Amino acid sequence: MNSFASIRSSIRTVFIRISDRTNSHFAPIQINPMEPPPSSLLQCIDPYLPQNSTPHKKPFVTLTYAQSLDSRIAAAPGIQTKISGPETKSMTHYIRSKHDAIMVGIGTVLADDPKLNCRHEAGKSPRPVVLDPSGKWDYKSSQLHQLVDQNTDDIKALAPYIIVRDDVDIDTKNEKEVSRQGGKYIRLSLSRNRLQNWHLIFDELDKLSISSVMIEGGAQIINDLLSFQKTEAFIHSLIITIGPVYLGEQGVEVSPPKGVIPTDCTWWTGSDCVMCSRIRT
Repeated sequence: MNSFASIRSSIRTVFIRISDRTNSHFAPIQINPMEPPPSSLLQCIDPYLPQNSTPHKKPFVTLTYAQSLDSRIAAAPGIQTKISGPETKSMTHYIRSKHDAIMVGIGTVLADDPKLNCRHEAGKSPRPVVLDPSGKWDYKSSQLHQLVDQNTDDIKALAPYIIVRDDVDIDTKNEKEVSRQGGKYIRLSLSRNRLQNWHLIFDELDKLSISSVMIEGGAQIINDLLSFQKTEAFIHSLIITIGPVYLGEQGVEVSPPKGVIPTDCTWWTGSDCVMCSRIRT
């Protein structure tokens, strides 16, 4: 008996997985409301969140992310990695509730398929803003698309604003679904000049009456904004969670090309650590 026949004769049962990516066949996403963060953590972060009484020419930007002890935000490119503990996970949703919009890059969306909503019962969900210059995101197959359609009284989600280059052809079905749910594709003249791109992006968000943006990543976005901070001051607040783990040199590193000095720092410690700061320009 040859090796193939031997393998075949030993097979008793074959399981075939069929993926149906049409929303009508999705099982409902189960989302439980979160408890609020500890009061000591709220006292730490609240002064660094948008204040309605403070006017800004462009949106108030809070850059926030979780990193390992060796400044990695993921174990490897494209790999979803848990770093935050339960207290700071709840903190993230609290921060979302205090902003008009939450911004992530396409790499984060493709790796994590995030829901981009707020899970605090009393909090509002921010408008997701996804930077997808090449139009890679198949929105109609995402968890966010499903979540917007199954909104409940307790947990809500908003359809995204998706930023693409103005020369990109958008999938017609995706564009219809985004529009049907109340979102939109935003076409901008993005170029290789990343600094100019950020001015275009924030100017456009301001035109859409978005006065505050929480930016969660990924690494390219974080490094971009930190590297431009010395001259442009896009970031108003920086809130970093530091988890008690080393992810190793294969991990996705956050490290801007030039030095950046956080100032007015406040620390909180629990199962992990949180640093809140502003940045000296």
